[in-house]
Formats: sequence, C-alpha cells, structure tokens
Amino acid sequence: MPVRKAAMILYRCCWIVFVALVLVSVLADPLVPYGLTFVPAGMAIVIGLTVGRRSRTDLAEAGPPVEVGPPVTGRWTALNSPADKVPSHGTHGYGQTYAIDIVAEPEGDGVPVRPPFRWLWPVVRRNEDFPAFGAPLLAVADGTVVHASDGQRDHLSRNSGPALAYLMLVEASVRDMAGAGRIVGNHIVLDLGDGTYAVYAHLRRGSLQVRAGDTVREGQRLARCGNSGNSTEPHVHFQLMDHPDLDVGRGVPFTWRGLGIPANGEAFVADEAVSSG
Repeated sequence: MPVRKAAMILYRCCWIVFVALVLVSVLADPLVPYGLTFVPAGMAIVIGLTVGRRSRTDLAEAGPPVEVGPPVTGRWTALNSPADKVPSHGTHGYGQTYAIDIVAEPEGDGVPVRPPFRWLWPVVRRNEDFPAFGAPLLAVADGTVVHASDGQRDHLSRNSGPALAYLMLVEASVRDMAGAGRIVGNHIVLDLGDGTYAVYAHLRRGSLQVRAGDTVREGQRLARCGNSGNSTEPHVHFQLMDHPDLDVGRGVPFTWRGLGIPANGEAFVADEAVSSG
C-alpha cells in the first residue's frame, strides 16, 4: 500500500476517533481525560497538512501542461481556476492542485438562467433550476475507463448562506471522514496514458454511459453533469492526476485545446469541433 494511501486512511480514522470521543463525553462518562479527546484531531490535522503539502520544487517539476480537449460543449464560466492560483481549490489533497470548476451559463432568448447565490432565501434550489444539470460530459482524450460510479444521489443546491454554512461546517467534514469517493461524489477516472489520469466529479446519478475497462475516444459522451458529493450546485469539476487513486494522485497541469485555461469568472464557449479535436 502506498504511504500516502496509508496516511489518508489514518487521517480519517483519527477524525472518526475524535468524533466518537466527543460524543461519548457528551452522552456518558468520558473514556479518556478531556484534554486527550483532542489528540486524535490534532494528529489528523498534522497528517492532512503533511500529505497535502507540495513543495515549490515539486510544483516546478510538474512539467508543461498536458493538452486535452474540453470536457463540455456550450457556454460555461470558470470557477476556482488554476489560472488564478495554485492550488486552485486551496489544497493539494485529492489531486486537486490544478483542478477547475465550471458552471453552465448559456445565453439567448428562452434559455435557463443560472440562479445567483443568495445570502438567506431561497435556502436551497432544485438541481433542474441550474442549466449545468444534465449537460453531457465528454472524453477529453482517447483513453481507458479506470473507475466509473453513479450511485450517489444528487442533493439540493448549497448556494445560499445557510446552506453553504451547513456544507462547510457539517456535510464536508462527514464526507471527508467517509473517503475521497464521498467528496467527489459520482465520478469517472480515465487513463489517458503516459501516467496521466483525468477525473470528472459530481456526476448525475444514473447517467453513466461507460464502465470500468471501456476504451473511449476523444469527444465521446461519458455521463452527465450532476450535483453529487461535496458540491454547492450542479457543475463540472475536472482535473488531471498522476495516479488513478484520489488519495495517492498528485495534480497535473493541463490546458484545453483551443481554449487554454479560463480564469475565474471568465466565460468561454466550447463547440463540437474543439471538443472532438
């Protein structure tokens, strides 16, 4: 077992022990002195920081961006982009160093408009209110499906103040303890060759059109955009890694053919010609 994998398992175990000790201390006689209750939490924090760390030298040696096709078609807007900062999501964990989020924002008469963030109301929205929900996701290059799952539910949006607070303070912590698969939700991992793997996260439940072991061609439909896992709203989370296991893989820089890497808030249009190479 890789050291990083073992470390991540220990990390989750430490958090689970901490939560168990806190619950016992509240509901019954504590099992250990109160001060020692926080030792597992401290260990988890240290392990998380250590495993999630990447040195400047390591980042400098990541190599040039790997060119792939865009995973979608249509008009989208980038969020949490590596064009603005690295790591793009504030952590190197789960191979997210160069990850990007994109949301669908089509233009034109009669097209659905992406609901804006609200501080109080409505607290949640249906996934169908977001134009990204159900959008087809495409293979960014020829490759082989290493992992494909779509059994987790698509939860309601978390794009309000109260819902976002719940996500950050409760839901994200529970998902983190449950493992990487609960963080990314339904997802696909593609082996692109040369030690590079593409990850599509937060897929729509029941939308898979491929399974592990399938060979795919660039531009082929793989699944549909959803809102599963640690997600605020239906969107596409995409990243490249150097290993198929999210606990082990390190982020690999990439660029989308014909588009580059859009910055935060930048809208872009990917057409069929660009997406199919």
